[in-house]
Amino acid sequence: MLDKQCSIVLKQCMALKKSESCLVITDKKLLKIGKSLLSNAIKVSKNSKLILTEIPKNHGAEPPKKIADEMLNYDVILCPTSKSLTHTRAAAKARKKGARIATMPGITIDMMERALDVDFMEIKDLNNRLISKLRNKNKIVITTNKGTKLVFYARGRKWVSDDGIYSKKHSLGNLPAGEIFIAPNENRTNGVLVADASIGSLGKIKKDIRIEIKDGFLTKISGSKLAEEFEESLKEKMYRNVAELGIGTNCKARITGNVLEDEKVYGTFHVAFGNSKHFGGKVDVPFHVDFVIKKPTIWADDDLVMKDGKIV
Repeated sequence: MLDKQCSIVLKQCMALKKSESCLVITDKKLLKIGKSLLSNAIKVSKNSKLILTEIPKNHGAEPPKKIADEMLNYDVILCPTSKSLTHTRAAAKARKKGARIATMPGITIDMMERALDVDFMEIKDLNNRLISKLRNKNKIVITTNKGTKLVFYARGRKWVSDDGIYSKKHSLGNLPAGEIFIAPNENRTNGVLVADASIGSLGKIKKDIRIEIKDGFLTKISGSKLAEEFEESLKEKMYRNVAELGIGTNCKARITGNVLEDEKVYGTFHVAFGNSKHFGGKVDVPFHVDFVIKKPTIWADDDLVMKDGKIV
């Protein structure tokens, strides 16, 4: 059923070879997709294995130790799981040893059929164009017509391109792919964020959510029941840390309520709170949740990068 999509993942994205090993980490909710990836991986490499993991409460929570240890033994690791393993120490350690990892938190069959069959080189070119406009810029200002006005600082930090091509050792990214992102300087983000698309784990936003940010931390959130649910998850101060600023670049992705796809939608940006340790930041907590916002206008120092969701 998913042979075409699985083949794209294994051959185009991961470049799995016959001589390599492949580990599929999944859970009971996504077992069907995990099994499809495994059956197609075995066609390429006999040294392929599926392992089930538990479903934690938060994105970014560490997997059980036995799974973290198992990850150190494979060349390619695929993670169709309900909660994200992207920003975990387990993934970082496996990458350090040379593994190529694609995480797919909350992926659906519909998403695989729609947003995976893309021109990855086109996404790569678009990412590179954006990064060329943002590289070495310090002050980043983002506004929207709904009231967002945020100021980030990025001195000394590097933008990361997630283009779906993970053929080199130590590479890591999401599938579906299509974004660039950065860990802003800690304690320096200020302003108001009006979120209107989706929240990681909680789904589509039906009523706009207003978030106030001061000196790098979320200080107040209001607007809907979803806002209340998110605030209940902020059990530690560092969960409120502004961890990530990202821009979507996948023209086939759509807002569905699943942040894995939503944050890739061309013409959106996203802000995550919590963990930033594994992509250039300093905060290491078992929590990483994104808010996706439509149609941003983005200035980098004195240069206009994006106007109402379209690259200038």
